[in-house]
Amino acid sequence: MKKLFSEIRSAMTLTLVLAVVCCGIYPLAVFGLAQITFRDQANGSLIVDKDGAVRGSRLIGQQFTADKYFISRPSDAGANGMAYDPTSSGGSNLGPTSSNLVANITENLANYRAENNLATNAIVPADAVTESASGLDPQISPANAEIQIARVAKARGISEEQLRKIVLQNTSGRDLGLFGEPRVNVMTLNFALDQLAQK
Repeated sequence: MKKLFSEIRSAMTLTLVLAVVCCGIYPLAVFGLAQITFRDQANGSLIVDKDGAVRGSRLIGQQFTADKYFISRPSDAGANGMAYDPTSSGGSNLGPTSSNLVANITENLANYRAENNLATNAIVPADAVTESASGLDPQISPANAEIQIARVAKARGISEEQLRKIVLQNTSGRDLGLFGEPRVNVMTLNFALDQLAQK
């Protein structure tokens, strides 16, 4: 019986020590290290305006519909047709043989061509008509951005050349020069355009 109580005491002591280390010291150490080394990323990569108001995150897309904005990828993240709901990340999970997928892409294609004043047979980048796996992707391809430049420049009353420079400033290359594809962050691009308009 004495040995049983000794084992129980040892088990409880070990449980308490591990609880303090794993649920207290370790999380605080990781939090502190993240705040020191990657403060912006650790706090959500937030986009903050000059008044200190949070306008979004560089990592999570939003739905833009006005002509003066670059349009993000289509999103299926959200219930009841709501798009870009960060609490409901996920794609449609429709496969290539799904008639619903074909219908969605056909509708997105028609809308994209109409919004950007393109011919009904114009070639359109795939990311303009398909959702990302998360439904929250804040980035589009440079080809997608290039097509939208004429519409956005006209709506904002700026030259296409000036707008092209702003797009380039918000374009990232391949990670480490090897991985992924070049991409344009729609969140930072639209924020930069709004800041430009306020000057």
